[in-house]
Amino acid sequence: MNQTDASQAPSGMRAFTIVWIGQLVSLFGTSMTQFALTIWTYELTGRATELTRVALFSFAPVILLSPIAGALVDRWNRKLVLILSDLAAGLSSVAIFLLYSTGNLEIWHLYVAGAFAGAFQTFQWPAYSAAVTTMLRKEHYARAQGMMTVAETASGLFAPGLAALLLVVIGIQGVLLIDIITFIFAISAVLLVFIPQPKVSEAGREGRGSLLQESLYGFRYILRRPSLLGLQLMFFQINLFGTLGGILLSPMILARTNSSEATLASVQTAFAIGGLLSGLLISTWGGPKRKVHGVLMSMIFSSILGNLLLGLGRGVVIWVVAAFGTSIFTSILNASNQAIWQAKVPPDVQGRVFSVRRMIAQITAPIAMFIAGPLADGVFEPGMREGGNLAQTFGGLIGTGPGAGMALIMVITGVMATIFSASGYLVPAIRKAETLIPDYDAGGEIAAQELPDAIGLTPTAAAMAEGVGDDPLPATSR
Repeated sequence: MNQTDASQAPSGMRAFTIVWIGQLVSLFGTSMTQFALTIWTYELTGRATELTRVALFSFAPVILLSPIAGALVDRWNRKLVLILSDLAAGLSSVAIFLLYSTGNLEIWHLYVAGAFAGAFQTFQWPAYSAAVTTMLRKEHYARAQGMMTVAETASGLFAPGLAALLLVVIGIQGVLLIDIITFIFAISAVLLVFIPQPKVSEAGREGRGSLLQESLYGFRYILRRPSLLGLQLMFFQINLFGTLGGILLSPMILARTNSSEATLASVQTAFAIGGLLSGLLISTWGGPKRKVHGVLMSMIFSSILGNLLLGLGRGVVIWVVAAFGTSIFTSILNASNQAIWQAKVPPDVQGRVFSVRRMIAQITAPIAMFIAGPLADGVFEPGMREGGNLAQTFGGLIGTGPGAGMALIMVITGVMATIFSASGYLVPAIRKAETLIPDYDAGGEIAAQELPDAIGLTPTAAAMAEGVGDDPLPATSR
């Protein structure tokens, strides 16, 4: 694309809206495929182990490859990275489609496909976040995260029901084919828009070196800035306690309701509705003016509602209210945090910094997943049976019997998460993060070079997108 063509392509909020619509459509396709393959896997094996292994193979690349992915994102064209990550995910769906259609699909194929797609998805989030920074003005960063929350929760809310209907009508092959089409739609949306390449900053020049040196630069950058490190350590703890209690929510509800699927569905629906409404709220409101209050206060309230109240509750009304409130505050939390990082970190190093940031926050999740089951089954559930050693102390508060041990874990983790979250206000480096760290752009305008994209548009293609309105795209916050 030459300079003239670049100026004709949609940019700014209009470009962001186009890409966001593409991601919204793609997320629906992905969610429907995940639902369909979950049903297929469980019907084939009758076990949950295979499902957890698929999740593990998909998640592992995020931890293992994040630093390298971030370094490469900063080296490469962000638009190209977004296209390649969507293309790889689409190819994994194509492979599964062909294997299923020929009667050759096996469980281990899902492991390989998940790892392949996960490896490329590791590149997408830092590339997306960095692209948003150069596409939008800083006052729209939180709105962008709010819009992605809408896309994620809407797909989570509606895609499973739609997939269940489509499975009856067109089968797994049809669902997979729709997923493939949605990936093409998402890639086409990125192709239509102009995504500026970031201006080289002082931090970018400092971080240059070999791939290994650049992969480690994100760690150095965060460690040298106590405010950013402090914020990320807050997420380190909230993800540890939140996952440790949250992963037990479904079995806790089933255990305490004699396996009531309706009750569990109601709670999960409340989570999705809360996320959808809060995403809509943030995308129009933009979040609190002081983003650090959005982070810390939302962290406190989501800890109280998300683990503590859910653990104390013994009926569907309390659980639904707590689930709805948790989603509201979690969305504000993630949007506020994303806006802080996008405003403070220069765009040309955001790939490296954001990948490490995500790694620090999420590395506690598999630890929590690993210990939650044995802790519940081996210690807390037996202890909260009638006459158990823990029941004597906590039985009056939580009750006894099936699920009470898991509820106690949720209460304990909720209390711990609340205390740690509130302690953030006691640390000046965290409380004053927005003032202690200057924004990367001195003048308040996005510092981006209007450089040609590696993947170009013809003037005709650019003109096709002119009718689309203005606004924002996806991120995994934290």
